[in-house]
Amino acid sequence: MRILPDSFVFRSFVAMVVLTLIIWVLRGLTVLSFLPGLVLWLGLLLSIALGLLSAWQSSKRW
Repeated sequence: MRILPDSFVFRSFVAMVVLTLIIWVLRGLTVLSFLPGLVLWLGLLLSIALGLLSAWQSSKRW
């Protein structure tokens, strides 16, 4: 019994969430303060899109 899916989309989703959190924290610590806010928003939106795609893909029964 698998608890976590082993698909490419799920691994991409996890990687995008981790990358977005790292950027968010480093931008908050002013290490990456030169990055525009659009980069953070794109990371958030891409994380949401990949999460929805991963959930949709894992709900298929084939």
